[in-house]
Amino acid sequence: MSYISHARATLALGLPLVGSHLAQMALHVTDTVLLGWYGVNELAAVVLATSMFFVVFILGAGFAQAVLPMVATAVGRGDEAQVRRDTRMGMWLSIGFGLLSYPIFWWSEALLLALGQRPEVSALGQDFLRIAGWGMIPALLVMVLKNYLAALERTQVVLWVTLAAVGVNLVLAYALIFGHWGAPELGVRGAAIASVAVQTLTFVLLAIYAGWLPALRHFHLFQRFWRPDWPALHQVFRLGWPIGVTSLAESGLFQATALMMGWIGTIELAAHGITMEVAALSFMVHLGLSNAATVRAGRADGAGDRQGVRDAAVTAIALSVGFGAVMVVLFLSLPVPIISLFLDESKPQSAEIIAFGVTLLAMAALFQMADAMQVMALGLLRAIKDTRVPMIAAAISYWGIGIPSGYFLAFHAGLGGIGLWLGLVIGLVFAAVTMMWRFWHRVR
Repeated sequence: MSYISHARATLALGLPLVGSHLAQMALHVTDTVLLGWYGVNELAAVVLATSMFFVVFILGAGFAQAVLPMVATAVGRGDEAQVRRDTRMGMWLSIGFGLLSYPIFWWSEALLLALGQRPEVSALGQDFLRIAGWGMIPALLVMVLKNYLAALERTQVVLWVTLAAVGVNLVLAYALIFGHWGAPELGVRGAAIASVAVQTLTFVLLAIYAGWLPALRHFHLFQRFWRPDWPALHQVFRLGWPIGVTSLAESGLFQATALMMGWIGTIELAAHGITMEVAALSFMVHLGLSNAATVRAGRADGAGDRQGVRDAAVTAIALSVGFGAVMVVLFLSLPVPIISLFLDESKPQSAEIIAFGVTLLAMAALFQMADAMQVMALGLLRAIKDTRVPMIAAAISYWGIGIPSGYFLAFHAGLGGIGLWLGLVIGLVFAAVTMMWRFWHRVR
């Protein structure tokens, strides 16, 4: 199979995944834009609150992410029963994690205060999380079903359902944050209510599709769902917890940077939140291509085709590098228009936020390629069931190197917020190099 054929197959699978990731990110961007118009304290609070929610979510999502390579490999070797078993136990583990995690959100104000955040911002953050925390279980179940459908190459429905969710979220959040169309003005609470409603609706729609579509009924996904399958649960747990810890290590790097940015000032934190939204939108494309690489390499691995694994990897990496180069040019050439999209420029603090955000966007251009390569390496390593060594590499890269570097450069070298973002660059470069080496060493 030629590289052109691999590229076509990767894009056919990956573009809907990219679109669904971008649409998922648009849910958060919508809330950021609306709350940026609503007030600076509300924006800063939700930047912190959503970062905390995401850190918890990403740890639990390891079980959902394990479903992608496990189902892809099972399909590659023609084992339909294992497809059903792995997916259902991924859902079991996701429900259990969601129940255990809710107390973190209920007492989040104390956590934010302990981490040095201002009282008014911490209180607003807890107001948001006490409601948004109820969305953890449906959000994790959505992740399981998305990965199940992606492994079966049913990515179009994931895209369309997520796009519909963006529209519903925009209408609900706009009404409930500002009190339009007869709804009460709830501020951050309105944004949280809209998020929970959309997550629940998305799960219901995907569950209906996965369970009752004629072409998928032979998997019997929800048949006797309540019955435990301990061997499959153990397999999903064994592969999934290192994925969750790896993702936690990476997201923890960004969360720690947000918290330290809060120590510097509200203006800097607001600019950081906006710039991270922009960088994350770009990252969603690389993530979608990485997911496609996991499916294609995982199927080749399940079929015993080692050359197919290598060819899938080369193709996905080339596509990711090409897109990253385009984003570097955009970040460096159009920073002010990009940052301005997130703010009401008539408000007095907007000019300061834009000025600092422009500098941070230039820093985002620095780590664009490294961020792309580390997520691509992770996707390929998961395809060959290698998750524990990457977990260790991630912990060292982000917590042993990235966070200490950022702290030193910001608060001891006097670089402030710029130093924090240089720490991001250093951590991501180290992760990209070590994980890419690990993958090619395994498949040579």
